[in-house]
Amino acid sequence: MRLLIGFRFAGCAILLPLLCTACSRTSEERKQKYFQSGQRYFETGKYGEARIEFVNAVKIDSNYAEAHHQLAETYLRLKKPEGAVQEMERTTRLQPHNYEARLELANLLILSQRLPEAKEEIDFLLKERPDDPAVHSVASSLRAAQGDVDAAIEEMRKTITLDPNRWQSYLSLGLLQARINQPDAAAKSMREVIKLNPTASQARLLLGRYYQSCNRYSDAESEFREAIIGDQKNPDLRAALAGLYLAEGKRVEAEVVANRAKQDFSENSAGYRMLGNLYFLSGDLDKAIAEYRSLNQEHPRDLQVKKDYIQLLLQKGQFSEATTLDAQILKANPHDSEALVYRSQIQISNGVTNDAVAALETVVKDDPSNSEAHYVLGVAFKKLRNAERAEYEWREAVRLRPDLLEALQALAGAALGRGDMDALDQEATEIIRLQPLFPEGYALRALANLNRKRFLLAEVDVRKAIEVAPQSSFGYVQMGNLKFSEKQFADAARAYQAGLDRNPNSKDALRGLISTYIAQKRVDLAISTANAQIAKAPSNSGFYDLLGTVLFQQRKDLSGAAAALTKAVQLDQNNTDARIKLGQVQTAEGHVDDAIGTYQQGIKNNPQEASFYVLLGQLLQWRRDWTGATEAYQKALAIMPENPLASNDLASVMLQSGGNLDVALSLAQTARRGIPRSPSVADTLGWIYYQKGAYRSAVDSLREALKLGQENSSPDNPTFHYHLGMAYAKSGQTMLARQQLQQALKRSLNSSDAEEAKKQLAELKS
Repeated sequence: MRLLIGFRFAGCAILLPLLCTACSRTSEERKQKYFQSGQRYFETGKYGEARIEFVNAVKIDSNYAEAHHQLAETYLRLKKPEGAVQEMERTTRLQPHNYEARLELANLLILSQRLPEAKEEIDFLLKERPDDPAVHSVASSLRAAQGDVDAAIEEMRKTITLDPNRWQSYLSLGLLQARINQPDAAAKSMREVIKLNPTASQARLLLGRYYQSCNRYSDAESEFREAIIGDQKNPDLRAALAGLYLAEGKRVEAEVVANRAKQDFSENSAGYRMLGNLYFLSGDLDKAIAEYRSLNQEHPRDLQVKKDYIQLLLQKGQFSEATTLDAQILKANPHDSEALVYRSQIQISNGVTNDAVAALETVVKDDPSNSEAHYVLGVAFKKLRNAERAEYEWREAVRLRPDLLEALQALAGAALGRGDMDALDQEATEIIRLQPLFPEGYALRALANLNRKRFLLAEVDVRKAIEVAPQSSFGYVQMGNLKFSEKQFADAARAYQAGLDRNPNSKDALRGLISTYIAQKRVDLAISTANAQIAKAPSNSGFYDLLGTVLFQQRKDLSGAAAALTKAVQLDQNNTDARIKLGQVQTAEGHVDDAIGTYQQGIKNNPQEASFYVLLGQLLQWRRDWTGATEAYQKALAIMPENPLASNDLASVMLQSGGNLDVALSLAQTARRGIPRSPSVADTLGWIYYQKGAYRSAVDSLREALKLGQENSSPDNPTFHYHLGMAYAKSGQTMLARQQLQQALKRSLNSSDAEEAKKQLAELKS
């Protein structure tokens, strides 16, 4: 039996290697089968199926380097860079001398901003293959990503030296040269590309754009047309030609190109969206919206059409339709970050800004690299009067996407708002670098120099703005501002009118023209000009605002001003300036109830606008509604804790209603820090000191109030004289007390204060 058992085990020992060899052969065949199947799917563009097959292959053999490599290539086609990097790293670990994989890995690491790891790969490649042009090409990409463009150019020149017939290298060199503003060198490189490869449409495109920047429009058109002939399937080339015509003021020709593109690219989104985009770029939002409304009906599944359409609706303030479309996107994909950003923009416009902030902070937490979300979050914080956080978000947006023009414009606006002309100059220069063919950057830089009295520099930029975009109003408006500053009113008027001729909806141009006429004391002409422009653009809320302002401030025509400002508010419920002035006109008319209603509606439409609460509080305070006024001022301070007007007025209410003097003092001190040159703030602070028995401090502040009032052309405020007289009396300065109290009684002091003043005078005589 033992022999039999031993024989049986011996047999198994002989069979086991045979079975393992068979299993190994079977595994080898299976992984090869999956790999070959994956290759067939890959070659026919079925990348999802290819991925499954390659994954099956590496499951069988985790050391199968070729399958890892192909899986990495598949992830690239599927636009999944993280998977591509992971698989390429596995490939290079298994095959350290697979130089092709190492080159691809280095490029992927650069694209993923993993620059230190990319440098390690490139250093290895430069050591192993110093004469490989492809290695120097990827080294150039690394230097460019690190911000050292000069070193990137040097590496690209080495690439060209090693392989002078590779047209792609000249293309990369030209792009780098354009990046550091070497247009002539870039053009020369592009011509080299065309010489080596006459069908290289991208090089012709860049060369055409260079010619366009030099105003060599005929040469630019030739390059664009040659590019189109060489690449009939690229809609970007048609867009470049249409853009050229638009820059030349040839709108009809531009529309012909865009219409033809719409026909030729009926299944290509970039092609059939071109006409709508052209209308947008030319400033015709109504036509752009109509075109996109039609496109959305024709291509209901085109997500880009829907998103572009939403953005147009948001710009036009058509929030209801935008909300409906955005809801459709979010229903299909609740995590669509762009749709979430649009929803937040709608919430900001509707005054639900805190909800927008919460949603956007979630978006940037889940997707920290979402530059658009950071930009809109900045807009939300600006709405909440958090200027510091707004600017931080805009800078983050620019860091993530340096060409995000809206964020740069917002930073320029922030610099202008705080009067920082050096920062405005810096932001404008960056806009010019990104968009050298657009006028806005030059106009903004001109404005910075205007405010610094650098008129010669301003004029250079103004003329450049007009040169690059002769059909735009930007340059002409700034030319008007320049001539106005130099008191050359006739030239200023001509420039502003030229701006209006090019953009009949330009509020800046009409404001400048009206200001010019008022400076010449031609108020009737200012009014007729506003009415004439309203006839051309009857839906422009800003124009009615300007007309109402002139009628109110220059003509004291209260009924006419009220009618114009009411129309401005009807056309745009978010026109804060018009609503504030409307309330002021209604108050001047004696219609205080109407003014209160106007500000209450303003709060309803813009609950984060602190000025409405302050103005409402002032009217309620005038009515001696201490509770209502206090509530209004407190809400203003909840929005803007350092608001000096709300702080001063709340302190005043507390004085009048017997509130806590210590709290009132703190509020008045906050107000004084915010507006130190305000006579009413100095008066409030001094009267609080008086009520607290600090008479010397009271005298100092109240004397300052009177002095500031005289400097601000309002020396006859009877309350200032009354308060100072009472403080003099308490501090033992009898003669000065009498003088001030008598002055107060001569100036229509209110009855209760007049009674106290008379009583105090009687005591001083005794």
